Amino acid sequence: MTQRNFLARRQEFWNSLEQVIRGGKKELKKNAAWFPRAFRELTQDLNTARYHAFDPVIIERLNNLVLAGNQILYGGRGWSLRGAADFLLKVFPRAVRAQWKGLAAVHLVFYGLAFFIACVCVLHPEAAYTILPKGQAESLRSMYNPESDHYLVPREVSSDADMFGFYVYNNISVAFRTFAGGVFLGFGSLFFLCLNAVFFGAAAAHLVNLGFAETFFSFIIGHSSFELTAILMSAQAGFLLGYRLFVTKGLSRQDSLRGAAKTALPIIAGSALMLFLAAVIEAFWSSRHEYGAAVHFAAGAAFWTLLAGYFLFCGRQKKP
Repeated sequence: MTQRNFLARRQEFWNSLEQVIRGGKKELKKNAAWFPRAFRELTQDLNTARYHAFDPVIIERLNNLVLAGNQILYGGRGWSLRGAADFLLKVFPRAVRAQWKGLAAVHLVFYGLAFFIACVCVLHPEAAYTILPKGQAESLRSMYNPESDHYLVPREVSSDADMFGFYVYNNISVAFRTFAGGVFLGFGSLFFLCLNAVFFGAAAAHLVNLGFAETFFSFIIGHSSFELTAILMSAQAGFLLGYRLFVTKGLSRQDSLRGAAKTALPIIAGSALMLFLAAVIEAFWSSRHEYGAAVHFAAGAAFWTLLAGYFLFCGRQKKP
């Protein structure tokens, strides 16, 4: 192949591709189906020019076009409102529904164990003190006692803004430990899941025995839909990592783990957003006891209903 023949045959194609690249988003959108195929042809042209040692000017032009096309196809994309909306309304709920069996199992383990521990501690109040450290039991009594100076305020903070920061840190740390524990063949996630279930059941039973049931449940119902669900999703994502270490489906363990991480990523990202929202509700709404328990229960029921509807119906493909 001569350089003259090569230029005569391919130069018009390069000009068209360069025009699309320089035309910005509008041109790229018009040629979205054609561009990936054209990019593959361009890389072949570059290899051909290098192989035949054509003029360096030609090689440099083709190389620049390949770099520009590669950035368009594979480069990092910045944040956009449309991309965020697409994630929230489509990607996240679809990823959760795709893992519904694992999530159902995690919910069964957590709520089943928490309910069992709560029943034991209600029937045998002294059992709660074998699970909760003495200082923690007293802290719960002070926090949920309407007559206490620290009513619904953790000891470390004093204002709503401080409470928000405290809840964000606490929620994210719990979820991260639960997820990261999955690296240890899933046993770490199981440990943190059961630990949180046991503590939740014991704490709830302890406060019920003290007569603070209405105070406790009216406080947690507002943000628990987002907080608990996000933590359980983190546990399921951790289990997925551990599972793929065992069941590789013919892949290497590294590739299997990489695929599991790709599946878990939208769930973890969505869980982080849910934990942030839970912290907002917990800091600025749940502690507003002046509105009364009935209002809090109604708001909490609405949050649970909206969350269930979101995961059940958002992002579903329309039937033709």
